[in-house]
Amino acid sequence: MTTPERTPTPIDTIAEAWVDTVAEIDPMVATYIGRFEHNDRFADYSPEGLAAGAEAARGTLARLRATEPVDAIDAVTKEDLERTLELEIDLHEAEWPLRDLNVIASPAQDIRSVFDLMPTDSVEDWAVVSKRMAALPDAIEGYTRTLREGIDRGVVPARRQVNEVAGQIARYTADNGFFASFVADAAPSEGHLPATLTRELTDRANAARVAYDRLATFLTRELAPVAGEKDAVGRDLYALHSRRFLGATIDLDETYEWGVEELARMVAEQEEIAREILPGASVEEAVAFLEQDESRKLHGTDALQRWMQETSDRAVEELGRTHFDIADPIRRLQCMIAPTKEGGIYYTGPTDDFSRPGRMWWSVPEGVESFDTWRELTTVYHEGIPGHHLQIAQAVYNRGSLNSWRRLLAGTSGHAEGWALYAERLMEQLGYLDDPADRLGMLDGQRMRAARVVLDIGVHLDKPRPDGQGRWDADYALEFMMRNVNMPAEFVRFEVNRYLGWPGQAPSYKVGQRIWENLRDDYAAARGAEFSIKDFHRRALDIGGVGLDTLRSALS
Repeated sequence: MTTPERTPTPIDTIAEAWVDTVAEIDPMVATYIGRFEHNDRFADYSPEGLAAGAEAARGTLARLRATEPVDAIDAVTKEDLERTLELEIDLHEAEWPLRDLNVIASPAQDIRSVFDLMPTDSVEDWAVVSKRMAALPDAIEGYTRTLREGIDRGVVPARRQVNEVAGQIARYTADNGFFASFVADAAPSEGHLPATLTRELTDRANAARVAYDRLATFLTRELAPVAGEKDAVGRDLYALHSRRFLGATIDLDETYEWGVEELARMVAEQEEIAREILPGASVEEAVAFLEQDESRKLHGTDALQRWMQETSDRAVEELGRTHFDIADPIRRLQCMIAPTKEGGIYYTGPTDDFSRPGRMWWSVPEGVESFDTWRELTTVYHEGIPGHHLQIAQAVYNRGSLNSWRRLLAGTSGHAEGWALYAERLMEQLGYLDDPADRLGMLDGQRMRAARVVLDIGVHLDKPRPDGQGRWDADYALEFMMRNVNMPAEFVRFEVNRYLGWPGQAPSYKVGQRIWENLRDDYAAARGAEFSIKDFHRRALDIGGVGLDTLRSALS
């Protein structure tokens, strides 16, 4: 599956150096990709640290622009790394870091979540965890200073995000929250920790709880009173984030109208399948019918984890025989219940040497105890094979032709999530969703992603509502999503808060799928009778994670 080793070029050298720089500047990213030499510390989240990161990006961009590609692989690296660095600089100059606070993907969560990815097999591993835990209060303090500078400049997040994150922190720092539970369960794979290390971990976890509580106090007493009343970020900032998450520039107004049409198409397709499940039934009636079917239910997170793993293992084994070339290291995917209870489902890629495999995580909200397999089957394919895991792990595996940046850091949400939605439809075409109930579940997800295009652009660009009754706002966004998804209210509420605080990310799934399908169709048209879908998939994934504009030019 890998290509022959190529001699590194000057552009490869620049890209590899940028990976080293990112690992140094942001140790959380280093941990994610398996660079453990920085595992005992955090990034500098202060204004000075952020300025240093932007200056490093400018220097790398200047060196890259002065270097010519020597082959097609170089051309892709240069094009995509230039776009990535330019966007990072643009976001810094737009002062986005001063208001970077949301319910899912901001330093408020990242500082905690890095512990989910750290090795904990040995006493030495736990000693490193302890060192990083000791560094957490300074990381929180630097982040607070940045948000405080935002207050001084009048650049603040929306109040809704501030209040929601304060609530998250309360759960982190509770007596039964993350930090207390994490150190209470601390143990190597075999044996016990030394008593001195156990005490040290406990003390440092308590200090981390205090630091997070100080952040919550800052949020509620200083930031919330001056935070933004509106959730919308406006057209200019939204365009930057859309580019960030897609790696492509799109017509936002045309995409909004397409989203309205795509949502209508998803609804019609769902209605047709609902009548297959229960003659004459509406979608709501078909869903209610399926929710009473105990044969399609799982009870408890242990049952959910087992079902996820069994479903994933079966897909890897069968698709690896018939439709894809899947190398042995890629065949291992761990399905995990996340240690938090925030409502997200996500994938984390393998380390560079596959010592930590790719993982699918399910963060189950408090109080959710039952799960419907018909609704979630497509989620396992989305996160695993042929979705994120095949896509991301294949890039990691492809050492022969891709430098570390291309394999481990490059790419966008639109590339990754667009592929995952593309993969869901592919599994339908391959017969894995022949059961109408499973197809309804897949369409439930596709409908949700289409609704997010409309909601996200509608809210953040302050567009008129589809019903003609005023303009988009948070209340209408929640009502709109409740009408377009069949999920527990806890999930929907979290999802809407996520969209409001993370502009441009939610549409990248469905818009990314649209671009992937257009690229496949263009590729097929250019090759006529010689077109092979398997060849298209292999060539596209061998490029690695890139922005979708870069992918388009590479495939053409």
